[in-house]
This record gives sequence, C-alpha cells and structure tokens, in this order.
Amino acid sequence: MRNVLVTGSVDGIGRRTAAQLIAGGHRVVVHARNEDRATAAKVALPGAAGIAVGDLRSLAETTALAGSLRAYGRFDAIVHNAGIARLDSSERELTGDGLESMFQVNVLAPYLLTALLPQPERLVFVSSAMAADGAVDLADLQYDRRPWNGFAVYSTSKLLDLMLAVALARRWPSTLSNALDPGWVRTAMGGDGAPTSPEDAANAQVRLAVGEDPEVLVTGRYFSERAWRPAVLEPTLLDAVLAQCADLTGVQLPGDTPQG
Repeated sequence: MRNVLVTGSVDGIGRRTAAQLIAGGHRVVVHARNEDRATAAKVALPGAAGIAVGDLRSLAETTALAGSLRAYGRFDAIVHNAGIARLDSSERELTGDGLESMFQVNVLAPYLLTALLPQPERLVFVSSAMAADGAVDLADLQYDRRPWNGFAVYSTSKLLDLMLAVALARRWPSTLSNALDPGWVRTAMGGDGAPTSPEDAANAQVRLAVGEDPEVLVTGRYFSERAWRPAVLEPTLLDAVLAQCADLTGVQLPGDTPQG
C-alpha cells in the first residue's frame, strides 16, 4: 500500500486517478479547492483517506494546504494533476497575489507544494501535448510583455510543468520525478470527440505513481506518444526556472534526502 496525494481530484482525470488508486488498495488523499468541492469529493470518493482543501490561486492557501497535508505523513507519491486552462481568454487574469492565474495554478503551486512537503519517492507532473507549442522566456514567464494569447500561455505553463519534472529529477536523484502527457482526453476541456478515455488517462497516471514495471522506474522522463525533447530541458534553463519559482514563492527547494 502506498500513501498518495492527488491534487485537483474532485472531477475529471484526477478523480478517476484517485478512484483507481483507492480500488488498488492504496491510501489516497484527495484535494479540492474549496469546501463545496470537498463535499462533492466525499460523495465521489468515499474511500479516500482524507480530503485537503486549498485554492491553488493563492500562495497563502497553497502554503496552508501543505501544512494540513503534513498530518498524513510523508507521501510515497504526489500526482500534480490540478490545473486550469483559459484557452479562449482575450486578456490576462491576475490572482490576489498579482500573478497570472494559469502560471500560478499550473506551475507555481506544484513547485510550492513540492518544496513544502516531505520529499516523496515519486513525483508525477501532468503536462500536455500542447507543451510542444509553449515558448519559455525567462524574462517574461507570465506574459507580462509578450502578446497575450490564452492558448500560448496554457501551452507554456504545461511546458514549464515538464521542466519542473526534469529539474526535480536532477535536484533530487533519489526521487523518481517524471512528466506525463495524458493525450487528447474526453473531458470538459477535451470534448466528446477526443480519442482517449478519462479512465485510460488516469491509468497512465496511476502507473507512474505506483507501478513497478521497469518502464516507469525511471526519472527525468516525459511520457508522451510524441517523440520530442525541447531545448529548454538544458540544465541551466531548468535551474533558472527553479530559481524564479523560489523567488516568487519565497520558498527554496530543500536538498535531496534519500529514504533509507
């Protein structure tokens, strides 16, 4: 039995990931952004070991969320599934922290949770095929100056998730840290015509979180049907992204602590 955290697990792929893990006999803590959604999670996932509440649009709430999660002990695996997409948005949306919302939820929140929680054995960052359309500009990660385009901003946030996974693999060699492209999935975002079922997408996340086959016992990998290795996976750029996340959150990533 593994102790697993799945963020953004009230609906969609996250809920199915949590359900599959629970059915497999694992101790699963799920996450909801507010109390109403936590109530829905209790109904949908009655076998969950706990439900943690915190809005990832807020640095303070994300920090408090990490504090409440420590009550469940060290997680063997953390699945960073939570994310938002404003693909058709015509203007920037800032959070209460003055940060671009997709960047804060999709990138800063998983960084902050990872930095504040005890180091797990495995990290799973949910990226997207759209990461291939992302463009990382270290001087403008939040599109303060670049022309605004919701599709481009979301794609860049998913590319940054991939970068976080590989960066963590380098910083924490004792943790298996990988990114996953779940494919085009039949969800509210993907639409009814998408070829991949939510169950199949969840199965891929579960495999990375708790699977024991040699193909997933690796680190710093991007699991995707697309054969693609972006130039931004160079070590200096990965370190620069971690540094910016640390500056924006005020939290440094701890050093590697291998589990004995």
